[in-house]
Amino acid sequence: MLRKPLLSYLCVLALVLQILPGTFAGSLPSAAKSVVWGPGLKAKVVLPARYFFIQAADSDGKNFTRSPGEKTFEVKISSPTEPFSRIWIQVLDRNDGSFVVRYRMYASYTDLHIQVLLQDKDVARSPYVLQGAVYHEGCDCPEPDGKVWAEHMHCPASFPQIDSDLSLFPEVHLQSIAEEIPSRFGQRQSLCHYTVKDNKVYIKTHGEHVGFRIFMDAFLLSLTRKVRVPDLEFFVNLGDWPLEKRRPPEKLHPIFSWCGSNDTRDIVMPTYDITESVLETMGRVSLDMLSVQGSSGPGWELKSSSAIWRGRDSRRERLQLVKMARAHPDLLDAAFTNFFFFKHDESLYGPLVKHMSFFSFFKYKYQINVDGTVAAYRLPYLLAGGSVVLKQDSPYYEHFYSQLRPWQHYIPIKADLSDLLDKIRWARNHDDEVKKIALAGQEFARTYLMGDDIFCYYFRLFQEYAKRQVTEPEVREGMELVEQPTDELFPCYCYHTQAKDEL
Repeated sequence: MLRKPLLSYLCVLALVLQILPGTFAGSLPSAAKSVVWGPGLKAKVVLPARYFFIQAADSDGKNFTRSPGEKTFEVKISSPTEPFSRIWIQVLDRNDGSFVVRYRMYASYTDLHIQVLLQDKDVARSPYVLQGAVYHEGCDCPEPDGKVWAEHMHCPASFPQIDSDLSLFPEVHLQSIAEEIPSRFGQRQSLCHYTVKDNKVYIKTHGEHVGFRIFMDAFLLSLTRKVRVPDLEFFVNLGDWPLEKRRPPEKLHPIFSWCGSNDTRDIVMPTYDITESVLETMGRVSLDMLSVQGSSGPGWELKSSSAIWRGRDSRRERLQLVKMARAHPDLLDAAFTNFFFFKHDESLYGPLVKHMSFFSFFKYKYQINVDGTVAAYRLPYLLAGGSVVLKQDSPYYEHFYSQLRPWQHYIPIKADLSDLLDKIRWARNHDDEVKKIALAGQEFARTYLMGDDIFCYYFRLFQEYAKRQVTEPEVREGMELVEQPTDELFPCYCYHTQAKDEL
């Protein structure tokens, strides 16, 4: 008869083996059967930080569904023509049997060799050789043909939100908007008037608070370093709220904004937040769509069965959320990190708490997404983190919301949060179903919200908008050139026709 301690040990071991298949002796990763793929293996896909994926598989070709260990794979990137390559590499364990490898180049190379190793054995078809010109982010070598660039990037032919937004603007009269938009909005709002001409960026600002132009400036410069953008002239709203409240048959003005709403007619772009995170991946920001994938917390079974929220008091529903958490701490952990908009009543909302690392959110199964002043721009990262999002019904939206489906990618909650506690209880009682929703939301983020997707969205937006211009864009009085940064230490030379990939 087995003794109780030994019996308990065997029960625990059986549970672990059930939870963690493919991670014990007899089911080790295979260098030959594992798979490597992604845009970072293409010379012509130029991103601030390039990336690709590794899927661990065993000797039978069966994919791992849990991590075989964060140090399982080693990646080396070098150029035979440059022995002192300036390349920063990170291998991020996604804890589902796959890894994302990201690397940032600080110089351009004529050849690049990417070697993926498993215990000193080449994985899949490693080494991968990118031949010809392999440009770094700062290299000003735009592809002259936008169609060719879009094919290299695998950009979709269209985006639903772009089609919807631009349907209200079949014709754009540039002289008219150049006069009317500043007159209508320029005194009360903060705007940038941009012209892209011969792939150079020009700007004139309107309004007092125009500091957020740095995000749009940086992205336009980055995009025009990669591809020749159609000549166009447009206005960007630098504020939180979308501006165009008129409805047809009133005359509408085309204004590009980072957030849209059901009550406005602005043309929506990816938010400044996700735009900056793409540009600064492996740079000065740590939160981006790649870093989240490598910091998604413990596996689903080990996450806390509580809902989590942190933030500031930028909406009344957030006050209600924190009050609910204080009344139901067994279901919900919500607290304020800052008070600005409302009076802080500690008896109602408790003391302020310290900011928690965003990656710490993924210790919890349930992520609460409640609007701030407009849409809460954290949603892309919450979706990518492997927890399930409980998203507030809202009139505000980002560029990708129209592609999200309730109960498929997230759990919907009412605008007044009146059903939030019931939804958390439901989630606790339907764990398998909720896990599927979490994984579907994560897959959506991995598929549609990566850096190359953001570049594609902007390019298609500019391309389709440019088609509606009935006159030639002009560099108007008062506009100044937005200069491309220069790098005298690591200059680059343009050889577009020579770049090719060996796959």
